[in-house]
Amino acid sequence: MELKLYLPLSVMMFLEFAIWGAWAPILASHLVGPLKMSGKQTGWIYATLWLGCIVAPFAGGQIADRWVATEQFLAAVHLIGGVVLLLAAFQKRFWGLFGLMGFYALLYAPTLALVNSLMFTHLTDPDAQAGNVRVWGTIGWIVAGLFIALWRRSGKLRIKGSDALTLAGILSLIMGVFCFFLPHTPPPDQPGNPLAFMDAFGLLKDANFLIFLVISFIVTTELQFYYVPTAPFLEDIGVKHKNVSAVMSVAQMAEIIAMVLLLDYSLDKFGYRWTLVIGVIAWPLRYIVFAMMRPVWLVISSLTLHGLGYTFFFFVGQMYVDRVAPDDIKASAQALIAVVTLGLGNFVGTQITGVIMDYFKKEDKFRWRPIFLVPCVLTILCAVAFLLFFKD
Repeated sequence: MELKLYLPLSVMMFLEFAIWGAWAPILASHLVGPLKMSGKQTGWIYATLWLGCIVAPFAGGQIADRWVATEQFLAAVHLIGGVVLLLAAFQKRFWGLFGLMGFYALLYAPTLALVNSLMFTHLTDPDAQAGNVRVWGTIGWIVAGLFIALWRRSGKLRIKGSDALTLAGILSLIMGVFCFFLPHTPPPDQPGNPLAFMDAFGLLKDANFLIFLVISFIVTTELQFYYVPTAPFLEDIGVKHKNVSAVMSVAQMAEIIAMVLLLDYSLDKFGYRWTLVIGVIAWPLRYIVFAMMRPVWLVISSLTLHGLGYTFFFFVGQMYVDRVAPDDIKASAQALIAVVTLGLGNFVGTQITGVIMDYFKKEDKFRWRPIFLVPCVLTILCAVAFLLFFKD
């Protein structure tokens, strides 16, 4: 791959996931800590992005498939989104934060599918090249977390609001400007059905694709038991508040290793079916260790399983969708998987997670063991079902 293509695509992925990584892993500790929000309210704040992923990706995919160059659309929504995040950083009440994060979600949600669509459009050999580009998204997530940790440890810059949302807003503005320098990606010269997103539903006629989509939905609901409670959980078992974001970056470091060193080998050796199964199995193994709660070093080490699971299931899933979707609906097909997983799956997951957290809360303390056993059982069932019914 030529450097003039590799460099802009890699920076795009770096900034796209640095924005998300700046706030998603650690905002919960700010919500349940200084802002004194309940588990259910925290779940609703996180659910805003997933609600946005239900509504917005099809609209974004339709726009990119028919009317506006993808890089121009990305620039506009990231610039507006940066301003919204900076406003959200200083909200102290639930409804104000919920409203701003909801608006931001409508802007950011389409970009998760469109950066993949843009990347796959310009790669000449996606199976061999995609991992080397997408890995920079993981690096961006790590760098954002480490930056927050250093920010907190220095103590030199204190703000009254959320440092995580402040950093995310700044990164979003940078991303908006950078998008103008991405490879030009206009809509197809001869776009297909004007209702391209409806054509994407035609993929469900393939039994394999239907099974993949259903299990992806269920797995994603249980993934919220990682995103929402992990930061406060780590603090409860002894990790210092200022170190949480750095500790959680262990998952993304493992994701880099999986994406760069293991992904291509696994697809070549085992195919899509077994690679996806390995990805699913990684999550119940992590939840078992979380439920043990001790020793702390083992809990931290188990975060590597999140990186393996995310690469082998979600990223490989996006590659699978790109392979089976016709050229004129690739953006809409990526939007479909985004709606089902990032949208419906994560929304349902945040609601389940919030309810379970409150149910197992006693005198302002969470009972972490039963909380993590719930997703453990369901992800094991998903792995078995995927192995039995999905075929390469």
